[in-house]
Amino acid sequence: MVIHNANNFRTELHVRPAKQPLGFDDNILTIGSCFSDNIGGKLKENKFSVLANPLGTVYNPISIFKLLGSEDLNATKFVEVGGLWYHLDFHSQFNGRDRKTLETLLRLKLQEVREFVRTAKAVIITLGTSFVYERKDSRDVVANCHKIPQSKFEKRLLGLDEMKAAFIELRSTLLAINPSLRFVFTVSPVRHIKDGIAENQLSKSLLRVLCHELSQDTQVSYFPAYEMMMDDLRDYRFYKTDMIHPSEMAEDYIWDKFQLTYMSEQSQRILMEWGKIQAALSHRPFNPKSENHQKFLKDQVKKLDVFSEYFDIEEERAFLKKQMI
Repeated sequence: MVIHNANNFRTELHVRPAKQPLGFDDNILTIGSCFSDNIGGKLKENKFSVLANPLGTVYNPISIFKLLGSEDLNATKFVEVGGLWYHLDFHSQFNGRDRKTLETLLRLKLQEVREFVRTAKAVIITLGTSFVYERKDSRDVVANCHKIPQSKFEKRLLGLDEMKAAFIELRSTLLAINPSLRFVFTVSPVRHIKDGIAENQLSKSLLRVLCHELSQDTQVSYFPAYEMMMDDLRDYRFYKTDMIHPSEMAEDYIWDKFQLTYMSEQSQRILMEWGKIQAALSHRPFNPKSENHQKFLKDQVKKLDVFSEYFDIEEERAFLKKQMI
């Protein structure tokens, strides 16, 4: 819902609260493009039980759905580049000096995700682009080319039907192990300018239509992060200096809207008070041993105790007590 006031110089996107809000005890998985790192990081910072982008940054729906539903590795996708081994379905952050080491690491990661999904309340999937690279020899879609010569790949635009089919297969796989699992889709507000401005808009439009059609399912919802960036915050002051990625201010704004959508009113009140604690924890005193600062530390420890009912605060407690004399 969009509300416009003639006295305002912007149109604000007002979100509707989700029917089933997320709680601090709910396991939440984020996966996909770098925006899922941002949402995952915010959830973790605010004490939610989250596994944030454990398989690395992945941009296209086919690769995301394939990874999320995988129990094993495609052996044909291991490649050696510059003395290091990579896998074409994973981000380049996963590499090894030998294939066996990398294979062990990736199997552990897939197992970690599968076990987490068994008890998860929701998986947040951020889609980045509809463009993919296919291997010319096998016609397999890859998540990352790992600096292999471009002549080995062919770039193409995914079709709506093949993206939907890939999700339907994933949905069936995951609901078989966790029937109550919910899916939250977002389209990354980060523009893929290297594809071209018109091409990026085409790519994002396809993803948006995909999310709309998938969200007709009662276990699937859509969070409009993309629309917030493009239409609500439509000014370059909300971008980093590269003019592509959202600024910290924009990320915080979208996070606030995410809270309004997926957190209960009680959780929102708790998060508001927790924000004050976080600000206090980041305080750097001029004289750490002063009487005033020591009293400040003791007061913060007492305030922390209130939050122990909702989530683990031992790390913060230890941080404060370490400074006390």
